Amino acid sequence: MTGFDWPALMRAGMRGLGLSPDEFWGLTPTELQVLLGDGPGGKPMGRSRLDELMAAFPDQTKGAQT
Repeated sequence: MTGFDWPALMRAGMRGLGLSPDEFWGLTPTELQVLLGDGPGGKPMGRSRLDELMAAFPDQTKGAQT
């Protein structure tokens, strides 16, 4: 069984992404994977997918009934 390459992950998170140590250690492995562009689907979410999700799950406006 192989473990995580912590030095490489820390370099990618703190040096590459500019995260503070607290931000880095506060991430879940999945969140770090997504930030590094290796998340679900193998690449970061694009604008078109974000637009699709926003249309499917719109924010409620002030005063709207829940």
